[in-house]
Amino acid sequence: MSIPDSAASAASAAPAAGFSAVHDGKVLRVTITNPKRKNAVDYDTMQALGGTFVAAATDPSIRVIVLTGAGGDFCTGADLSASAGEAQRGITSEMVMDVANRLVKSIVDAPVPVIARIKGAAAGVGVGIALAADLVYASEDSYLLLAFINIGLMPDGGAAAMVAAAAGRPLAAEMALLGERLPAPAAKQAGLFTAVLPDDELDAKVEAAAAKLAAGPRRALELTKQALNQATLTALDTALAAEKTGQSELLKSPDFFEGATAMLTKRKPIFAD
Repeated sequence: MSIPDSAASAASAAPAAGFSAVHDGKVLRVTITNPKRKNAVDYDTMQALGGTFVAAATDPSIRVIVLTGAGGDFCTGADLSASAGEAQRGITSEMVMDVANRLVKSIVDAPVPVIARIKGAAAGVGVGIALAADLVYASEDSYLLLAFINIGLMPDGGAAAMVAAAAGRPLAAEMALLGERLPAPAAKQAGLFTAVLPDDELDAKVEAAAAKLAAGPRRALELTKQALNQATLTALDTALAAEKTGQSELLKSPDFFEGATAMLTKRKPIFAD
């Protein structure tokens, strides 16, 4: 994706988003590490994250993957401050969508369970990344936000399909069309979060679940996960394909340029009539 030069210059300079992956016994701990940008992810990070999950699928020593974000947020979506530089490197909107879709699919298709540990914001493509996990444990102050419509875009990362699969079409439509926060308690009530816990109890819950899964039978875990996905995520591939087509168009639109510029310069967007 790309944004106007004026918007790019308005964004504060920040190091490229990254992540860490630590093999801890039978647990792979993956942490998005761009807290200065609230763990927004750029093209390179999404590409490398997807590769990490694909590689984990072939490692028989891994029984469970724990995915989280450094600092106070899980992931706030695509890093718009990096998009101008990506365009200069020849990275197209279609390429960005391809790596985002590959990342989400690599989480869904991982043969072992993936636990998402959510604090603060899971927004934009961060919603799709979070909900692609099998178990989603969140702090009481966390929230989901499909903010795409606010900058002239549509949901991606399979988020609309995964929200609809768990919570139904009405809530998916409300989140996607209004672009408003869904607080953690409401997300739990809608079936989007496995559990919502006080901040000081979140890590203990995640670690207890990871320890139990790490001691489990890998093949049984794999087949159980496959059966659950086949029963509940039948529309995911179709949604990802539709999102790539639609988002690739919108990322080149005047409305997105206006929305991105407005966001980065902290003003309200004025979309075309």
